[in-house]
Amino acid sequence: MDKFDNAILSALRTDARRSISDIAAEVNLSRSAVTERIKKMEASGTIRGYQVILSASQTEGVSAYFEIRHKCAYCADIVKIFHTIPEIVTCKGITGDMDLLVYVNAASMKRLHEIREFIDALPDITKIKTHVVMSEWIDNQGR
Repeated sequence: MDKFDNAILSALRTDARRSISDIAAEVNLSRSAVTERIKKMEASGTIRGYQVILSASQTEGVSAYFEIRHKCAYCADIVKIFHTIPEIVTCKGITGDMDLLVYVNAASMKRLHEIREFIDALPDITKIKTHVVMSEWIDNQGR
């Protein structure tokens, strides 16, 4: 990645809906060059997708973090199961007493409980702790 790729990414982070023409003018490249660079970054996985981030007042349901400990040799063995649960937003490997930190956004407390029970019933899960999100004061993910 060079300075142009970084400038394109910066422009997309600010507003992913900007036109290619606007981005091209900002970074001093042609529209075709910007289009090609974006396609390459998408193909390489640098850009993994585009999303709509709602303000907390526009969302419904319940969010929680699960701290999970397992007895698998590799976290990936458990994580592949998590891909089947659409409510799982993120899953991160962490240090300390637990192995994974999983963020879940469910439509209801009942659904959150079902997801937790499903995960807890997996034979390789040795411990799960749930932290329900009550308030969100800072979210810099949608910069």
